[in-house]
Amino acid sequence: MIFDKFIHRIMNRTALTLDDPAVWHTGGTLFGGQAVQAMKLPAVNACIEIISDSIAKMPIYMMQSQTRERLPNHRILDLLAGRPTEALTAFDYHKLMESRRITYGNAYALILRGEWGEPKELLPIAPGYMQPVLDDNGRLWYVGINPKTKEYRKFWAADVLHYKAFTSDGLEGISYLRRGAETIEAALQAQKYETSFYKNGAQLAGVLSTETDLSNQKTGDGTASIKDKIRAEWARIHSGADNAFRIAVLDHGLKYTPITSTNRDAQFIESKSASIEDIGRLFNIPLYKLGVGKQTYSSNEQAAIEYMQRTLAPIVSEYEQEDSYKLLLPSERAGGLQIRRNMMGELRGDWAARAAWYKAMREIGAYSIDDIRALEDLQDVPGGSERYASLNYVPADVFRQLSLNRNQPAGGE
Repeated sequence: MIFDKFIHRIMNRTALTLDDPAVWHTGGTLFGGQAVQAMKLPAVNACIEIISDSIAKMPIYMMQSQTRERLPNHRILDLLAGRPTEALTAFDYHKLMESRRITYGNAYALILRGEWGEPKELLPIAPGYMQPVLDDNGRLWYVGINPKTKEYRKFWAADVLHYKAFTSDGLEGISYLRRGAETIEAALQAQKYETSFYKNGAQLAGVLSTETDLSNQKTGDGTASIKDKIRAEWARIHSGADNAFRIAVLDHGLKYTPITSTNRDAQFIESKSASIEDIGRLFNIPLYKLGVGKQTYSSNEQAAIEYMQRTLAPIVSEYEQEDSYKLLLPSERAGGLQIRRNMMGELRGDWAARAAWYKAMREIGAYSIDDIRALEDLQDVPGGSERYASLNYVPADVFRQLSLNRNQPAGGE
């Protein structure tokens, strides 16, 4: 059976728990090592925090799509905006799901339903214990593993919320960390170099030379060579943070010659900035949020709007579509109900420019009041559908006649 094959595959995954640093789930595979270490990079950690915090803090509301009327007392809001599960607040739940989507490539939540099929609780499931499966008829199922008993269970697709990162097969997402493995690896190597550099007291390697032939000479007790003894003694005195910048005293004709360039010559700081920039591009994070790049108010303001449009908007669309399809009843979806997230709080970076744009579009007749309110996710108001245009601008071919009509004396004289 096809399910037996997938169950065997999942059971092999769960030999270790998902909290074990040797196990990571990304795009249908497990890998460890450098992927786990990636979270120790400040830039990677910051990107995950920034995106997950942005998603978690967005207000969630229920909207009737035809009228754009908000329904503040809908039962689903008690889950998504109140308490999805007993152990997690709404913020903690959404932050957890988005963090897993980024780092693992997939985030799962089991929908626990009541007697009439209404959602009662959303239970987050670690990615290593849930697997999407297509049966022989092409129907989508989810197979879950109990981490304690190792028992498996098959779930309807409608009972599992599944948020994916970039996917190549439509079933499982591929984590950001896996897609940017080479970029992250380079940054990790740079971090290791910096740690080693300061651990050794910021002293670079070099050569101790003398005109005396030491190749066959031994120490007094004959247990070690003179070369090894000199090398060990030099490292003992001049390596380590406590020994940084100690004055070296050389005798017996010894000379010290550095053989590696300084950090400045190697442009080490510049290479670190380049790594941060590459990581920022991997996650679609504006560089100013990571402390690099140009730090001007106008450019940062525009970058913040671009961050909402390029980075968060696609993620939010996935959440809205998945939540609306699986948490609402078919009759509610047919009636036009949608679960939405309000992104306008972060998009409204420049109120003055936003107000000027709406004012200009309304004065030329492109937008009505209701059109503007729709862009703000607000419902219509009485009379808001009327459009207005200024009479100060007329076609050139009727300008002369309109001018004569305006200047004609009262009474037609």
